[in-house]
Amino acid sequence: MAFSLFGWKKKEGIEEKAEMSFIDHLEVLRKHLFRSVLFIVLGMIVAAIYNQFIVDKIVLGPIHEDFVTFKKICEWGRQIGLGDKMCIGKIGVTMQNVDTTGQVSLFFTSMFVTGFILAFPLVFREFWKFVRPALTKNELRKTRGVIFWVSFLFFTGVLFGYFILMPFSMNFLATFTMSDSIQNIWTIKSYINTMMPLVLGSGLAFQMPLVMFFLAKIGIVTGSFLRKNRRYAVVAILIVAAIITPPDVISQIVVTVPLWLLYEISIGLAFRVEKEKAREEKEEWS
Repeated sequence: MAFSLFGWKKKEGIEEKAEMSFIDHLEVLRKHLFRSVLFIVLGMIVAAIYNQFIVDKIVLGPIHEDFVTFKKICEWGRQIGLGDKMCIGKIGVTMQNVDTTGQVSLFFTSMFVTGFILAFPLVFREFWKFVRPALTKNELRKTRGVIFWVSFLFFTGVLFGYFILMPFSMNFLATFTMSDSIQNIWTIKSYINTMMPLVLGSGLAFQMPLVMFFLAKIGIVTGSFLRKNRRYAVVAILIVAAIITPPDVISQIVVTVPLWLLYEISIGLAFRVEKEKAREEKEEWS
């Protein structure tokens, strides 16, 4: 790996002092951070233009009985002969605001999160452009398409969190009651604080295969190590699932299963990296 990012570069097999100083690198980082913030702000502007739709149909969508996930589950139940047993009725929860700045906070929070999600590929591209000078040509060739795959996994995780975790979690929390005398009245702040970790947490959690892939590339983990410690990984996944989901078993299972599958994919990728390294070493010696 070339070290131009940290003040060194490799040229024709000889390490030479890079022309850029530490301050120069900070200046480059500042430019990338500025562009990243600019992309997020542009995303927020787009979100602000459609703020009514975003709040009513997207943010509050999972607590409406006509939410797309509920409708699909109802259709599938009818197709397999269960009638309306799988249909979700009216979710008995009342949303309210008890803080003086509650709705202002809702506006800016929903706009920021929406802007960040929309701008994520561009934000990650800026990060990658900052890291790229530290990589060799061979490493760049092996990491081709990383922006696409990171963005793809992030959006997949966000969609999973929004269309799967959120509706099931909200339905459970809204229908669970200790007594008929207790009415579920949620504050918009508590709802947002539940929604954000589920959606964004899922987007970040779905990066697991790529994280393990790069850790295997630099030799920190191996396929054998991941497979040997699978039981501990499952415990860690259960803990993560318990943190990012409401306290109900169904939501935790819904999170645990895909994360476990992603871990198994990570094992396969790590073994693939090992085979590539072994083949390259064999070619060097031959």
